[in-house]
Amino acid sequence: MTLINHKFLLAARPVGMPKRSDWTFTEEPVAEPKEGELLVRVLYISLDPAMRMWINESRSYIPPVGIGEVMRALGVGMVAASRHPHFTAGDHVSGSFGVQEYALADGRRVTNVDTRVVPLPKYLSVFGMPGMTAYFGLLDTGQPKSGETVVVSAAAGAVGGLVGQIAKIKNCRVVGIAGGAEKCRYMITELGFDAAIDYKSEDVKQSVRKHCPEGLNVYFDNVGGAILEAALANLARGARIVICGAICQYNNTGPMTGPSNYMSLLSNRATMKGMLVLDYIDRYAQAATEMAAWMAAGTLKSREHIVDGLATFPETLLMLFKSENWGKLILKVD
Repeated sequence: MTLINHKFLLAARPVGMPKRSDWTFTEEPVAEPKEGELLVRVLYISLDPAMRMWINESRSYIPPVGIGEVMRALGVGMVAASRHPHFTAGDHVSGSFGVQEYALADGRRVTNVDTRVVPLPKYLSVFGMPGMTAYFGLLDTGQPKSGETVVVSAAAGAVGGLVGQIAKIKNCRVVGIAGGAEKCRYMITELGFDAAIDYKSEDVKQSVRKHCPEGLNVYFDNVGGAILEAALANLARGARIVICGAICQYNNTGPMTGPSNYMSLLSNRATMKGMLVLDYIDRYAQAATEMAAWMAAGTLKSREHIVDGLATFPETLLMLFKSENWGKLILKVD
């Protein structure tokens, strides 16, 4: 029987919040792998805020998805057939497979993963891009020191929740910013943060000042906008700001806006630096080994928010921009 691949192709550049008509949901027969290729049955797809940037036709760290191309996405799955020397049918693998049921790959940047160690979805969360981003963004770029105060935005999300926990492991005081009372309780009771700020009901600038009376030492920014402004208004001498993302601005119909009070960096002798997880690919194994040990010790937890159904992709993606996901948002293909 011929296998059929269902997939989402980019149909238009979104203006503002993406909508279903910006993609085409189509199907085609699954092709057989050629020599040196493998066919992957995609089981779980990672949904990430960066996907919104990948569909803009603008200069970035990675070329935009082309009109008519399969929507770019990281995923995990099982090798259905292989003519590649390093992969065998039945292997579980991770890679950039796109928003589709089946993907042909040439083996580059495809990695074997072991479901006996952790369940497959965790290779898209703590052992995937979010975990690596949190680990290297905080430890290499933020460089927290024992006893310092670390503030993280989108702190109930895939990256932010891990950042806060790693900061606690490094003996820092952690303040998380998220939307809603339930997420704030989750950060305190489940993730072990010292304080939580609800941006939906509090004045963030005043709350940061309240929880960081001597200023913050590290701010891990996933949001941008007014929350970045609030952090800049409460810096300690020598503070480090890690620019990881700016999710509040990804759907702007006009240009992104930068912080108006950036001179706080000068007066506080602070630094603000961007980080991209792709710069650390050759060190992923190091991070995975250390985080696995933390998980085994019970000091690091990951939460996966899994939604069923490939066909729900356009609507499920929007959960990221409505602050509706808890932890890592993942689409289950079947």
